[in-house]
This record gives sequence, structure tokens and C-alpha cells, in this order.
Amino acid sequence: MSYLCVICAREGSQGIKNKALVKINGKPLLSFTINQAIKSKIFSEVIVSTDSVKIQKVAKFYGAKSWFLRPKNISTSNSSKLLAIRHALIESEKFFKKKFNICFDLDVTSPLRNVNDIKKALKKFKNGNYSNLFSVCEAKKNPYFNLIEKKNNTYVISKKNNKMFFSRQKSPKVFEMNASIYIFDRNFLLKKSKLIGKRTSVFLMPRERSIDIDDKFDLNLVKHILRK
Repeated sequence: MSYLCVICAREGSQGIKNKALVKINGKPLLSFTINQAIKSKIFSEVIVSTDSVKIQKVAKFYGAKSWFLRPKNISTSNSSKLLAIRHALIESEKFFKKKFNICFDLDVTSPLRNVNDIKKALKKFKNGNYSNLFSVCEAKKNPYFNLIEKKNNTYVISKKNNKMFFSRQKSPKVFEMNASIYIFDRNFLLKKSKLIGKRTSVFLMPRERSIDIDDKFDLNLVKHILRK
């Protein structure tokens, strides 16, 4: 079996400028995910998909491979990441002249995952014969209890249920996609346009390793954790 690891790092991040290159403990954010992928020793190849020559140089310095620049039409904030991962798989199969049975996407904005998370996610994926899998954590807020939305000029609980819930713990369990680990069967990635299908599963991670850096608050929190 051949496993490909794709790390997507585009130039035009919105919440934090040049997010992939922001320094944490003296190293660019991108380097943490590259290092985890290499240390796992499960990937035939670790590549970075980017639209930036600068990011490409940093990726190569830390041990990833990067030889193409991602097209602009799949590098915007409105672009489907699934398309970027699929493009990276196709480019990799042409470049390495081989098929990759399984394709991972490790998000550059989730540096708190560890190598065991990657290995355990792969084990669950293989044992379950799934088409794809993505990591989640237990949600802190719950649409059945304390998430509201505006409807007809008033505010209502986001998700209705015949039963009233008086605590988050008693509400139906929901999960957050923590944007850390995605695993795809090759055929699913090449043919499907939606992330969730009939044979999709999830891999549960603890909240303390599930921070997805979206803004400066998240970044400062991750910096604090990694300095311990």
C-alpha cells in the first residue's frame, strides 16, 4: 500500500497574514505538520501543495517535497479544499509515476496533533474499510441546547427536538470537525465532490489537541501550549 501525505498551505490566508509561515518557538507553523508526517514513517511521500514560491522553499527546507504551484482558481478562500487535495494527488501520481492507495491531508493550522493521532486514525480507517475519515472532537457548544440562530426576526435554538434539554450534557452528542486529519481512499477522492458519504467515518481526538488556528487568539493559545 502506498500512502501520500498532502499538506495544503496557500499564501492568501485571511485571519492571519502568511499564517503558514508564522513563527512558533522560532519555527514556521508549516514545519510542525511536516515534521509530524515525516516522524510517523507511514507515508511513501510527504508533499506540500501551495500557490507560493516562498512557502514552497520553506517546505523543502523542512523535508517535504514541492515541485508544482497550485492553480489560483483552487487557491482562494472560497475554493473547495477537496479540489486542492485531489489536484495534489493527481500531480503526485504523475510526478512519482505510481498510484497512491490512500491520501492523507494534514492541515497546517492544527499543529497540536501528534504522531500517534495520525497512526491511530490510519488504523481505524483500514480496520473499518471506510471510503474516507476525518478527525473530530467533542463540541463545546450544542445546537440542541446553547447554539441559537436568527429566524423571522427572533432568536431560536438552532436544532429542534421533540424533547426539551436543560443541560448540554443531556443533549444529543455532537462533534466539531477539528481540521486536523483527513484520510481518503483514492477512488473516493478522485470521484466524489462531497466530504461525507455512506462509508465516511470520524476519528475522535481530545480538545487539547484540536485547536485549529483561525485567528490571533487561537495562535496565542497554541503558542502558549507549545512553550510548556
